[in-house]
Amino acid sequence: MELNIQSNISLKPFNTFGIEEKTNYLIEVNDNETLTEIFKQGLFTKNFFVLGAGSNVLFTKPFDGYIIRMTSKGIQSKVESDDVYVTAKAGEIWNDFVWHCIRNNYAGIENMALIPGTVGASPVQNIGAYGTELMYVFHSCEAFDTQLGTFKIFKKEDCDFSYRDSIFKTAHKGRFIITEVTYKLSLTPQINTSYGAIEAELLKENITTPSIADIATIVSKIRVEKLPDPSTVGNAGSFFKNPVIDADTFERLLGLYPTIPHYPMPGQQTKLAAGWLIEQCGWKGKDYGQAGVWKNQALVLINRQHASGQEIYDLSVQIINDVQDKFGITLEREVNLL
Repeated sequence: MELNIQSNISLKPFNTFGIEEKTNYLIEVNDNETLTEIFKQGLFTKNFFVLGAGSNVLFTKPFDGYIIRMTSKGIQSKVESDDVYVTAKAGEIWNDFVWHCIRNNYAGIENMALIPGTVGASPVQNIGAYGTELMYVFHSCEAFDTQLGTFKIFKKEDCDFSYRDSIFKTAHKGRFIITEVTYKLSLTPQINTSYGAIEAELLKENITTPSIADIATIVSKIRVEKLPDPSTVGNAGSFFKNPVIDADTFERLLGLYPTIPHYPMPGQQTKLAAGWLIEQCGWKGKDYGQAGVWKNQALVLINRQHASGQEIYDLSVQIINDVQDKFGITLEREVNLL
């Protein structure tokens, strides 16, 4: 097959920050054969980066290499008793996939409605929100090995999932390209309203026995209130991870800040709210040249109009330094820096 390789392409339409940078080459992948052909032509030995919806990346300079953009679509389901195994291609938009499952009464991912990005990126980041994470519903994924030119199936136990992390970000970073993901969902919903403002919002709506569609709608409403629309204000959602700290560090901080938001984690660890830490340092709603921090959620860095990627990166450095100075905690970025 002949590859359609585009040259000197603007990346602005392909990243939710709306950063104007260019790539030497862009290849859109809508089937597995294209990946095999890219391998045969030796392009995976060059500098490359795999792009989904561009919702978790910050381009700080022109990309000298190949952007591999995953655009494959398709969803299939298999019901086994009360379980349903749903397989989606990597290019499916995550929120579209969530609502496809809700319409079919497939429960388990409704709390992750409106997370930006594609299906293919979901295991890499172990995405999560409002009391659930991908690893709880992940069954397997198919991925292309850019070193061997073969396809491999990863089961849940192969992925080394942890908070916002997986083997695809650590030992296998940059090696495998996820082509499809299979989720194990349920026909019997287990409604989870325990996290964040879900219960309060349900009470406002006078919903006492919520459906999975109700949960997704409420979660979406909360997210919209907190997060700017990337079509009008460039952003990549949460720019920083919520830090997970040990018991001694938590006790020290609790003594200094008795109202510090916190969430118990396994292994006597505690997750803190990075947005709260940033807000205490005075950054919420603050401008930084053409960049800034969103007025409703300090976790979100924004492109106010014509910010460069470098400007947003420099802002993140200032925030990390301030949080370190005030709390003794080093924030970690969620976004990929290029």
